[in-house]
Formats: sequence, C-alpha cells, structure tokens
Amino acid sequence: MANPRGSDVCNGSLHNHKEQRDNLKTENCTKNGIVQEIQQNEESQCHYKPLVESFEEAPLHVMVFTYMGYGVGTLFGYFRDFLRSSGIEKCNAAVEREEQKNFVPLYQNFENFYTRNLYMRIRDNWNRPICSAPGAQFDVLERVSDDYNWTFRFTGRVIKDVINMGSYNFLGLASEYDESMRTVKEVLEEYGTGVASTRQEMGTLDKHKELEDLVAKFLNVEAAMVFGMGFATNSMNIPALVGKGCLILSDELNHASLVLGARLSGATIRVFKHNNMQNLEKLLRDAIVYGQPRIRRAWRKILILVEGIYSMEGSIVNLPQIVALKKKYKAYLYMDEAHSIGAVGPTGRGVVEFFGMDPRDVDVLMGTFTKSFGSSGGYIAGRKDLVDYLRVHSHSAVYATSMSPPVAEQIIRSMKFIMGLDGTTQGLQRVQQLAKNTRYFRQRLNKMGFIIYGNEESPVVPLLLYMPAKVAAFARHLLNRKIAVVVVGFPATPLAEARTRFCVSAAHTQEMLDKVLEALDEMGELLQLKYSRKKNSACPELYDETNFELND
Repeated sequence: MANPRGSDVCNGSLHNHKEQRDNLKTENCTKNGIVQEIQQNEESQCHYKPLVESFEEAPLHVMVFTYMGYGVGTLFGYFRDFLRSSGIEKCNAAVEREEQKNFVPLYQNFENFYTRNLYMRIRDNWNRPICSAPGAQFDVLERVSDDYNWTFRFTGRVIKDVINMGSYNFLGLASEYDESMRTVKEVLEEYGTGVASTRQEMGTLDKHKELEDLVAKFLNVEAAMVFGMGFATNSMNIPALVGKGCLILSDELNHASLVLGARLSGATIRVFKHNNMQNLEKLLRDAIVYGQPRIRRAWRKILILVEGIYSMEGSIVNLPQIVALKKKYKAYLYMDEAHSIGAVGPTGRGVVEFFGMDPRDVDVLMGTFTKSFGSSGGYIAGRKDLVDYLRVHSHSAVYATSMSPPVAEQIIRSMKFIMGLDGTTQGLQRVQQLAKNTRYFRQRLNKMGFIIYGNEESPVVPLLLYMPAKVAAFARHLLNRKIAVVVVGFPATPLAEARTRFCVSAAHTQEMLDKVLEALDEMGELLQLKYSRKKNSACPELYDETNFELND
C-alpha cells in the first residue's frame, strides 16, 4: 500500500521527509531466515523468505455438526436446569443454596450456564494433577468423580511414565538436575526462597543484576529488566508505556496478558486481523490521517502489540513486514516472545534471530522464562533508556515482589547452557533437536490427514478437533494409552474451533514421538478426525493473509 502524498508519516503526524528505501533490506544477508540475491549492479539485497503457515478451513459438514453439537448441548442444559429447579435432578453443587437465593448473581448468566451444563461434562480433562517433574514423561495421579465432575477423589493409583505432550518445556530444562545445576541449591541455602520486598525497595539482589546483564547479552541489546511473573510482565508494564491519547494496534490473537495490559493502560485499542499486513497498514494510515476521535489531534504515540509465536495457533509473527510498517509510519513495536525465545532461531534467540533481523528494530522485547528456561518470570529488554524508565514507572517494579533467588539462578544456569557458556555445546544441540522434532512431528501429522495450524517451524502444534464431544473422547482415550495432551475449547478458542495443542520438546525421543503418532493415527480413524482435504505435496501451501482482510 503506497504512502499517501508521497511522504513519510511520524507517530501521529505527517512529515515531508524523503521517502526511505525498502525497509526489508539490510546490509548483512547471512543470517537465518533470509535469502541473499546479487543484483546485476553487484549490490547485495536481502529478501526474507515467506512464512510457510497453514490455516486450512474445515469441510462444511464438520462445521454444521459442530454447531449442532453445541445446540443440542445447550438444549439439554436448559432441560437439566428445569429438572434441578423442579427438584427432580439431585445435584447439590449445581443448585443455588437456599441462603443465597436473594443475592445478586456473582457470575454472568451465560458464563454460569456454560460452566454448569457444558464445561462440567468434560471437566475431567483439565487440571489433572501430576506428581513428578514435567519432563518428556511424568507421573499422573488418577482421580475419579462420583457427581459428574463437580468434585473429584483420588484413587491412590499413580499412572507412571505418561508421555508429556502438553507442557511447554521446549528444551527439556524443566526436569533435569545435573552437576551444572547444583548452584540452584546453593543459592537456595544462601538467599532463601523469597526476597520479601519490591525491586524499588530492598528487593534487588546481585542475582537479579547478573541475570539482567546475561539477558541483555543473550538478546544483543543494551539492557534488560526481569520480573517475577510472566503474565504480569505484560499486564503491568504496558500501562507504563502508553496511556490516554495513545493508540494500541493489537493482533486479534494476542495473549490475554497483552489484552489486559492494553485495557489497563487507558489507551485506545484497535485490533487488526492476524498477521494481515494490509489491515495493519490501513489502521496505521487511518490513525495518521484522522487522528484521535472527535478532537482530531495527532495520537501521542502508536504502539503495535504482537507475539513471536501465537500460543493457540502455532503461528509465527510476520516480523519483517511489521518492522517495515512500523519504520514507515514511525510507530513503536512491542513483541511478546514468551513461546519463541529459546525455541526458534539457529541458537534459540527467538523470532528476531529466526528472521535474521536486528534486535534494535523491535522497540520493546518481552519474553518469559516459563517455557524454554524451565523456570518462571519474565523480562523486558531493549534500549537502556527504556529499561531505566521502567525501573521507575513499572507497576511490577513498584508493587510486586522480586523474583525468587533460586528461580533467578535456575534461569542463569539455563541461559548459560543455551549460550554455551557452560563450556559445552549441549544447549545448541537441544535447540537443533527441538527444530528436528518439530519438523518431523508436523510433517507426519500432515501426511496422516489432520488439520493442523501454524508455522512449520513452530513447536506449538494445534490439531483441530472441532466437535465438543470429540474433545473429551480424544483426551480420555489418549490418557488411557499413557499420553497426556492439552485440549482447548471455547472461550479460549472460537466456538467452532476446539483443538488439542501439542508442545514438542527437545527431550522427546524418536520412539516417544512415534508412539504418540501411532496413537493419533488410530484416534483419527476412531473419532473421524482426519478432516484435511489438502493433497500431500513437497511444496507446502503458503498462508494467504488476504483471506483475513477486513471489509471497509
């Protein structure tokens, strides 16, 4: 889309500067994710390789039966509510207590109805308790319900060696203890379990400083700041960056922490279709041309919110084009790399490295330590003045308790392991093994005929189930075969797009993956889950972002 009037645009206003050349060009073209071409004039020019992603639509009959399933479930829900109110069905947990009958409802009617009559029927597939480290395999406590999943009781039996396909333990570091990790125990003995203070008061330790310096080095940026909770890293820091009079452009598939942070900021929020650059540019242009509603003043600033890997779709952000747009329109870019840091890129440095881009092109780099690093907490990294500003104005720095010392040490050990600072190449080998396992698992599922979403390089692999009855049957049957999976439905996904989300790990062996794939092949036949109509091809179908264009 051409720039209006042939001029560049600033963050909320127009400036008559000379139009810049293509923002996708860089001087060095040897990094991952780009292809180098030599022009006739001997000049080097870079072109980022296209994203290979798939978002295949389900056949019409599948969608019809899916909506019919929800419709039948809703009708039976109303019928059961009638039976309960009449005293015919005896389920004390589903009936309002006598002393609360005159109370104003605590929950919204639909949410309460959905939980009571639909979610409870399959509730046993969530919140399953485990009793071992969440490695490639773990132990699950068996439980049963005598009142249709309203309450559970343990049987005393432990299901041993269940293959874990649900934990986002991408590099397998959440379950291992070796000689290099002994320092975590030493830090626990020296510092204790907690700090009992905020970062601005008495809660900044030398371990926090060591970790922040290491994160900045790992990401190749000027500075970084760490926080005790990954979710709060987004929700408590976005309000410190934008406020009233600012505009947030948020991808429609952004995580709840980004959505909450945007809402808490008080800024105006406009949502663009996922990875749709035409839609994003249209919103940017409209923001520049029309300014703030009613008053028509220029926006104080424009902030684009995206994720590296989208946790429910397995999709990778189209970073090169977003960076080109943010430079063209002088907007700021905030990227959440919770699922991508440590998981993609030749050395595990995330989406920026995956595309071979400059970290300075992303104004705010955010990530968590809960996935690839086997710990907890999050970070924000970028320019030193940004980090210095957040140390003073961040709600997490002012009000939240600091990161636990042994947690910080675990992250330090894991990050040094990935960077090779432990004197070995095992960390790099883990990153490479994860990429190998991801490609193998995705390719096999595609050949079987399942509909799977996302990028071919993403270790987050959503497999579409659609029908609510199949969601429960899928998870229960696999657990009986000692395979643990995560199933997801409404409201975490669109109503008709229930799915299972696999998280591939470097700790998974070929034997484990083959066992899972064999079980999935059988389940696909049993439950009729092989909905894909694509023909197997050596050339995967490219993601067509124009399918998601908004109507004017």
